[in-house]
Amino acid sequence: MNRGPVAGRAAVDHLTRTTLAWHGSPPDWVVVLAEECNKGSQSAVAKRLDYSPATISQILSNSYRGDVSRVEQMVRGALMAETIACPALGDLARNTCLSWQAKPYAATSSHRVQMYRACRSGCPHSRISTSRNEDDDAL
Repeated sequence: MNRGPVAGRAAVDHLTRTTLAWHGSPPDWVVVLAEECNKGSQSAVAKRLDYSPATISQILSNSYRGDVSRVEQMVRGALMAETIACPALGDLARNTCLSWQAKPYAATSSHRVQMYRACRSGCPHSRISTSRNEDDDAL
């Protein structure tokens, strides 16, 4: 149950908290993430990025032990509108590119098969290891 803000309690300033946690110089994408949390809620931003609110909190407090570069790519794509040149689709948001890479093989449509193969055939934006590509060639 969401009860809302507690009366008499000041709202969290995510940008100030982030600046302190990153010793005064957070990366540009972390600043954008904190500003977006100030505009709405941390949970809404987490849902938009397909991460948990705890992950967003850990990024803002500079204590996240997971794949920070993936979170950065998701923020740059979803919140900063950065795109990459996808060999199959042309301009594509960075976060959408990562979502395509994470999808398993499924012969549900020719488009999905095309994207599966494009992500595993030496795309410079692919984060999939090359050893896995050799296994996929057998498909």
